[in-house]
Amino acid sequence: MTTAFFAFLALSLHVGGAIAALHALMRTRTAPGAVAWVLGLLLLPYVTLIPYLFLGRSRFRGYVDMHRRRGGERRAKAIGANRIVDDARYAGIAAMLGVNLRGGHRLRLLVDGEATFAAIFEAIAQAEHCVLVQFFIFHDDALGRRMQQALLERAAAGVEVCVIYDGVGSHDLPRRYVETLRTGGVRVHAFAARNWSNRLQVNFRNHRKIVVVDGWRGFVGGLNVGDEYLGLKPPLAPWRDTHMELQGPAVADLQRAFAEDWLWLTGSEPPLRTPREVDGDAATLIAATGPADEQESASLFLAEAIHAARKRVWLATPYFVPDATVGAALRMAVFRGVEVRLLLPARPDHFTVFQSSTLHAYEALRAGIRVFRYRPGFMHQKVALIDDDTAIVGSMNVDSRSFRLNFEASALSVDRAFAADVEAMLRNDFANAVEINDREYHDAPYWHRVVMHVARLFDPVL
Repeated sequence: MTTAFFAFLALSLHVGGAIAALHALMRTRTAPGAVAWVLGLLLLPYVTLIPYLFLGRSRFRGYVDMHRRRGGERRAKAIGANRIVDDARYAGIAAMLGVNLRGGHRLRLLVDGEATFAAIFEAIAQAEHCVLVQFFIFHDDALGRRMQQALLERAAAGVEVCVIYDGVGSHDLPRRYVETLRTGGVRVHAFAARNWSNRLQVNFRNHRKIVVVDGWRGFVGGLNVGDEYLGLKPPLAPWRDTHMELQGPAVADLQRAFAEDWLWLTGSEPPLRTPREVDGDAATLIAATGPADEQESASLFLAEAIHAARKRVWLATPYFVPDATVGAALRMAVFRGVEVRLLLPARPDHFTVFQSSTLHAYEALRAGIRVFRYRPGFMHQKVALIDDDTAIVGSMNVDSRSFRLNFEASALSVDRAFAADVEAMLRNDFANAVEINDREYHDAPYWHRVVMHVARLFDPVL
């Protein structure tokens, strides 16, 4: 009886593995990912079938149709948008995303957690009509409770408050935290799937960090709501991160990104308001990317920005696991004579990602890219500086999870004054970093190098 049961179980796993392998063959977005899943599912279904149910899907059902339908509406509205800036370097990005690079923005760089949340709390306290808040992570700690109280106060004053948090990123958020918000009049929802097949997924997370106040003050960047983002939790403290505030027409695109997620979750639109005109000169484009896009929009967005560089590309990212598109763009920039620098953390927060990132850093060095490791604490910012006039600040990491599996939001801004602020910030970061060479790889014990190469096998899901 026992033998027959195990034989039936083994047969079932192999049949399930074969069916899943066919699904992976037809649906996995990249050839390396397809090869990895197909071989694993056919040869080792005992260890790969269950992970595939959680990690293997490449589309977010339901959201895709809604996103593309609204994308057509967004493109139609964008035709008449005011203050469109014609910059040939980023025309391809604008066409791909269906948004415009528009002028008339006032920008403020928020260099760390203290500056970021001081600005966000100030804006929320002044809200008169509506507050839209979206973060990957909410913690029920000191900062999380400050955010909770700020939102409750505005809701009590009659302001419409809508909050989205990610169900996986905020997995340890107590139910009482959410219920307190709801009881106080805040409309709050976890980003999660609405059908059973997607509920198995730990992919397709909403990694965006968006705050919009009264439709005209927008915030986007890399910080979440938790004490660690203020540098209060060792061993990764002090925490290094970056956010930005923008005012101007692109805030409407931040609202639309939030509205699409809100519509998916609730079936209704959040309160939306027209941005105010401001006296700024910056041109800004919002890149709201995700697995519902027809193209590999996040990867193509970053690659095209790198292709635009003629002088320099300075890129700060906590996770450097580039795909072939971004890797090739960085290498070709070096061949064009562009100074390419990477700023990476010296301390890991995810073991496997750090090992794979270390191998990719070694390969970047061999291609002529300068690589620096930030020493004081964990470096979590997602920032790029292109030449002397373009800066990108947002939530997108340089890895497959951000490129293909997560919903992300970043702002590309063309403005010499703002780029100068970003340059000054990054120069200070490089001054607090150490430049590495290929000895980091070659001097590592052989077993450690093996670990790096094994970790790289997981690149499609890192």
